Amino acid sequence: MFLVPVTRRSNGLSRGFDRLFDDSFERFFTPVAAEDPGPRSPALDVTETDRAYVVKLEMPGVAKEDVQISVDGRVVSVQAQTQRSEERKEGERVLYRERSFSSYARSFTLPAEIDPADVTATLEQGVLNMSLPKRSAQSTAKITVR
Repeated sequence: MFLVPVTRRSNGLSRGFDRLFDDSFERFFTPVAAEDPGPRSPALDVTETDRAYVVKLEMPGVAKEDVQISVDGRVVSVQAQTQRSEERKEGERVLYRERSFSSYARSFTLPAEIDPADVTATLEQGVLNMSLPKRSAQSTAKITVR
């Protein structure tokens, strides 16, 4: 049986504050991590019209020059990276850094083949918008057997 306490103890609140300060000081005095955690998988939205797929990917901090998009049949791959900011004044040293170099990678398969010649992409406010036109059905031709 699972019991739920009816009242909240005041010492629980003080434990919460202690944990908050302990975690903050621990993160502040921990050395800056030099290792890259690997590429992030950006959030993805896909919508469909009769002629194209519209794809939105969230990639904050990425410049449009740092985005590579490839289309192979039905498979779309997106790779991007943020620029590392190393602006420091002479005599400064980094004590704590949350903003870091990030890379993004995402591949997905769509239900229909894409026409790579007509793909368009824009990057606005950290959101990559792509219009991926569907490849038109090839017209069938009758072949006469001789």
